[in-house]
Amino acid sequence: MATVHLEVAGKVQGVGFRWFVRQAAIEAGVVAGWVRNRSDGHVEIAATGSDGAIAEFVAAARAGPPGARIDHVADLPTAGLDELPRPFTVLR
Repeated sequence: MATVHLEVAGKVQGVGFRWFVRQAAIEAGVVAGWVRNRSDGHVEIAATGSDGAIAEFVAAARAGPPGARIDHVADLPTAGLDELPRPFTVLR
């Protein structure tokens, strides 16, 4: 199992990005995780799944939905990410 923790910057709030990420997680077969808006305008994602599922999921998150603009995707530390929610969840 692979785990990722990402910060996505750009035009990623108010464009359906979190719901796009949730659908991408389902389609890729991601086992668990969450996506949330941050107060700084970025979106944060944590996910766990097989190596292939995570690779497919991250590629989708880097592309984003129509209307989004991805300026930067940063890898964040995965330490401290305890049990991620199942199924993949959009946090408010």
